Amino acid sequence: MREVTITKEPTELYKILKFEGLASSGGVAKHVIAEGEVLLNGVVETQKRKKIISGDIIEFAGEKLHIQLASD
Repeated sequence: MREVTITKEPTELYKILKFEGLASSGGVAKHVIAEGEVLLNGVVETQKRKKIISGDIIEFAGEKLHIQLASD
């Protein structure tokens, strides 16, 4: 599982996929989410702008991302 640190929460799901290189663009990220290819905390998530917070686990394309908030 890969640790991903975000600087602010909530952060939208599609942005995390894009910035972590799991999708080549925001449009691709939105498409794979809408197609039901992304799991959030073990459940299929189809909301492209779903708010992601620290502790969430995103699964896509054989990768697991554990989200954590950056500490100041």
